Amino acid sequence: MFDVDQVRLAGSEHRLPRMLPVRQRFAAGSVPDVQTALADQVAAHDRANPLSGKRIAVAVGSRGVARIDEVTAELVAALVARGAKPFVVPAMGSHGGGTADGQRQVLADYGVTEESVRAPVVSSMDTVVIAHLPDGTPVHFDAEAAAADGVVVVNRVKPHTDFKGEHESGLAKMLAIGLGKHEGATTLHSHGFGAFPHLIPAAAQAALDNAPVEFGVAVVENAYEDIAELELVPAQGMLEREAELLVRAKQLLPRLLFPRIDVLVVDEIGKDISGAGMDPNITGRAPVTGDGFADVAISQIVVLGLTERTHGNACGLGIADVTTQRCLDGIDFGSFYTNSLTSGVAVSAKIPMALADDRQAIIAALHMARGTGRAPRVVRMRNTLSLIELEVSEALADEVADHPDLSATGPPVHWDFDAATGRLLPAAAG
Repeated sequence: MFDVDQVRLAGSEHRLPRMLPVRQRFAAGSVPDVQTALADQVAAHDRANPLSGKRIAVAVGSRGVARIDEVTAELVAALVARGAKPFVVPAMGSHGGGTADGQRQVLADYGVTEESVRAPVVSSMDTVVIAHLPDGTPVHFDAEAAAADGVVVVNRVKPHTDFKGEHESGLAKMLAIGLGKHEGATTLHSHGFGAFPHLIPAAAQAALDNAPVEFGVAVVENAYEDIAELELVPAQGMLEREAELLVRAKQLLPRLLFPRIDVLVVDEIGKDISGAGMDPNITGRAPVTGDGFADVAISQIVVLGLTERTHGNACGLGIADVTTQRCLDGIDFGSFYTNSLTSGVAVSAKIPMALADDRQAIIAALHMARGTGRAPRVVRMRNTLSLIELEVSEALADEVADHPDLSATGPPVHWDFDAATGRLLPAAAG
């Protein structure tokens, strides 16, 4: 494997800057009692729309949703309490390698199993076409869900990683793409992300008009990876309400409080972190377009590895400038390429410069960010969901001291690598 010591780099790049542990502060607020919140809202819905005796498909599957196992279990319990007969269906488009077993495993990794939610998990890639859009595009819908008496979609409402619109990631996308399974997701992605601002709500409305959608459960998260709001959204008016919740979600979105960064070191990326592996709403780098994403200038991004829960899907790795051999060794190219082929975004599947170990990858990035005439501005994060606790180079110390939402939590420290493997040891969790 290539070793940076094989080339002559500026000597200063081999001396990594000391790093200052830093805490970022954001708006908080959470829903501590998920059970009561869901039980009360489902009971109110039941009074107007009786659920007793109905076989209800609970559609789950979006990555990284805070406490999704708890939300799903309590939702199932609330439905059972009203006399319904719930079962869970994976709603994740082509994820899990585009297979029924793969999608069942993804749910299990989220803690959503038949044992944990006390309801059957029915995983199938079969769909039915429930409508055609005006241009002739078929709208696919999970066959098991379509045959149920009612469908409940559960998803986090948040900014999308590839496009901007009134509806991005949320209930509409779950109806249009998640429940469309592999075939439906591929069909809609064939239009390109430029069409999504109108295509997603159009397909979702077709699902609302032609499938037995009962209601949605919208999760809005705060910057601390917890539930800020949990709302039952009726089928009627769902698209309008979701657009309002997206505005709220964007207000709560965490961000990097440093507008200029020479090197951003990301410990891990993965589909459980973001649809783009690492969220462009944080990094400012989008696989398709940079318009409307984070206003942060980053010269070099280093990705050190993959999360365990991404199961080798390195989607988004192509956005990085430098990576490691261990990251490449962890890739399952079947899952990786299936995702990229479905989305039609080739850049997400590209391989950046790969170095032998973590230390050398960081040195290479610092070398390529050289020429600034000042000490390097370096930020290290665990992943783009973990933005509370960071490490920053001493060159950013004055900005930390001057910012009301930044504070140093300890003295500067040297980088800590495993002597045998060259692997960077874990930083404080965010």
